[in-house]
Amino acid sequence: MNKNKSTILVTGGLGYIGSHTVIELIQHGFDVVILDNLSNSSIEVLDLLYEITGKNIPFYKLDLSQDDLSILPENIDGIIHFAAFKNVFESVEYPLLYYQNNVDAIFRLLNWMQSRNIKKFIFSSSCTVYGEVKELPVREETPFNFPLSPYAHTKQIGEITLQYFIRSYPSQVISLRYFNPAGAHPSGKIGEIHYKVPQNLFPYITQTAYGIRPKLYIYGGDYPTPDGTPIRDYIHVIDVARAHVLAYEYLDQLPLPSYEVFNIGSGKGYSVLQVVQAFEKSTGIRVPYEITHRRPGDAAMIYADTSKVQKVLNFKPIYTLEDMAFDAWKWEQYFREKIKKNE
Repeated sequence: MNKNKSTILVTGGLGYIGSHTVIELIQHGFDVVILDNLSNSSIEVLDLLYEITGKNIPFYKLDLSQDDLSILPENIDGIIHFAAFKNVFESVEYPLLYYQNNVDAIFRLLNWMQSRNIKKFIFSSSCTVYGEVKELPVREETPFNFPLSPYAHTKQIGEITLQYFIRSYPSQVISLRYFNPAGAHPSGKIGEIHYKVPQNLFPYITQTAYGIRPKLYIYGGDYPTPDGTPIRDYIHVIDVARAHVLAYEYLDQLPLPSYEVFNIGSGKGYSVLQVVQAFEKSTGIRVPYEITHRRPGDAAMIYADTSKVQKVLNFKPIYTLEDMAFDAWKWEQYFREKIKKNE
């Protein structure tokens, strides 16, 4: 538990990873203030957070890229920054939208952070910063390669900005590079909302299982992997949220200035077909699928070296691939039934 109670501003706190992290922070004794512009989330999540935590959490509907941040409370001790657009393929179609939202937001947030004399900052980064990698597993020391999407580039810009920022404004900063968060809260009440065709594997599987999609399309069956389908490193969203709590607590051990990076993944690679099999095993539901052409820019395999986060933060995932599948399915059912009731 947190001995010295702190108040943390969580930007994008009603989104997928943000909302789960809010729950973990509160359960570890932190106070939380949520900022979200609701562009990719729902205000209903705030009520669900109350149901799960029993806490009334202060909420501010603000857009970091353009709104006045001076109305935020004075008692904020640190920031966990999630708020960003994150659809890789959408970013290719609308690159300027992604640069305006993701990059402008971090510039304005850091200016505000400096004006309030806040020294602690956790950045929601991504394994996409590595680009096309030649050696596996991916280590934190792996250099950035050319970004494969504007989204990936915005995360590279965010990390580079932070490394220069701490030189002029001494602060304690950690970037967490997620691999593939999946699953949902075990209550089934909070998960990843998808109103459009999902680009991530797990929601595509659950929507297919529910009947929203006729079949799962697997993009590529001729990769140099054991079963021919791409391999990725999946990690339960609750484990990702736990990593944020550990990272924030670790900030107190860092000198001023400091910049640290951690890969957040399971350290294991799972193929698309292995994920489908895990879903069918955990739920008893068959998922129809069709193997089709590869997607441009998709790598054959990528998974994390997690030795640093294990050693420094004493972090190891608790949940299994089957847990991710079962919890994702529980959330899909809850979400769809809720939509039906509101129709």
